[in-house]
Amino acid sequence: MAPYESDDAVGAAQDEHPRSGRRKAARYAVPVAVVGVAAATIGLVPALADSGDPDLPKISAQQLIEKIATSDVQRLSGTVKVSTDLGLPDLGGLENGLMSGSDRGGSGDGSSADPKAKLTELVSGTHTLRVAADGPDRQKLSLLESGAEYSLIHDGKDVWGYDSKSNEVYHATGAASGKGRDAEPPATPKDFADEALKSVDDTTSVTVDGTAHVAGRDAYKLLIRPRQSGTTVGAISIAVDAKTGMPLKFTLTPRSGGAAVLDAGFTQVSFARPAASTFDFTPPKGAKVTEEKDAAGAREHAPEHGGDLAGGLEGKDGLKVLGKGWTSVATFDTGAKGGVPTGSQGGELGGFLGSLGDPVSGKFGKGTVFSTRLVNALITDDGKVYAGTVTKEALVKAADAGK
Repeated sequence: MAPYESDDAVGAAQDEHPRSGRRKAARYAVPVAVVGVAAATIGLVPALADSGDPDLPKISAQQLIEKIATSDVQRLSGTVKVSTDLGLPDLGGLENGLMSGSDRGGSGDGSSADPKAKLTELVSGTHTLRVAADGPDRQKLSLLESGAEYSLIHDGKDVWGYDSKSNEVYHATGAASGKGRDAEPPATPKDFADEALKSVDDTTSVTVDGTAHVAGRDAYKLLIRPRQSGTTVGAISIAVDAKTGMPLKFTLTPRSGGAAVLDAGFTQVSFARPAASTFDFTPPKGAKVTEEKDAAGAREHAPEHGGDLAGGLEGKDGLKVLGKGWTSVATFDTGAKGGVPTGSQGGELGGFLGSLGDPVSGKFGKGTVFSTRLVNALITDDGKVYAGTVTKEALVKAADAGK
């Protein structure tokens, strides 16, 4: 179906959007959110869509952005389909060689039920999530696995994580629980849409691309495209519930084509109030419980989910953002000279990294580029890192300009 209305002049939409003041790092917001979780990007399987596009009143891109911004869905329950297509090699063999059995499934002395570690599993494979919410103080997310389930429950001042496979429990309260929720990676279409809408500025084309049925609901499709060359982002499509304004499906496709890199969608959703028992949790008998009492202090300097990620990081620990829009590049100095250890220099890990990276050179000197289908990173031999949703050539150009 042809777009309802082209609205490339999105300045008005920006000015009225509540997040218009956060555009400085707009293009870097989506990749940073994912890089912070997996040093790559998350890909999600498309939601099941009904056949036959609904006949809805015409709406402009500006109006649809405003509809999303003013959406205030407090209660819902549903199922989200999740999968990954990073274009990365299988790391299983290397992981098995470098990690002992006691190290897998946890991080040091931490718990396998800690959401910081558990939800990073979304960066690989195919997953099904069940979600529920009843206001700002009660939410639940469950990651369904083969013969097991991981649940993250927020009920008032308490946040519980439970891994049925290991029978381990994570618990945070008060300020610690709030910081824990901020550190969680995005998982629903709304999470991703909130980040993507920070990308709407004069380097962006925004249109309404018809309508769709998603999870039994009538929806408009908002299409976001970069105007700049040099970015790896092709397009972002957001299916927006026509009644509530809540994003139901989010799809990010790379400029190189092929399958979506990031595609999250509800396969079933209800806006009725979930049963109160949905958010009840008591640690099972015999479960190992890890209390995170000092989470607030430990995460004091962590970027908060949903904030101005690159802008908030700029200036901290030497991190800078170069350029504008979709071709902006984040850079920082690791202080480690000699670049990426390869071959005999780095042992098994060095040999593996060397096989993944492409050597490059320029005015900056020499370095290695590591590529995914969306986020690329250049590590120079003098210890600097350049990363963004840009091509290898754009990274070299940014590194040359940074000299």
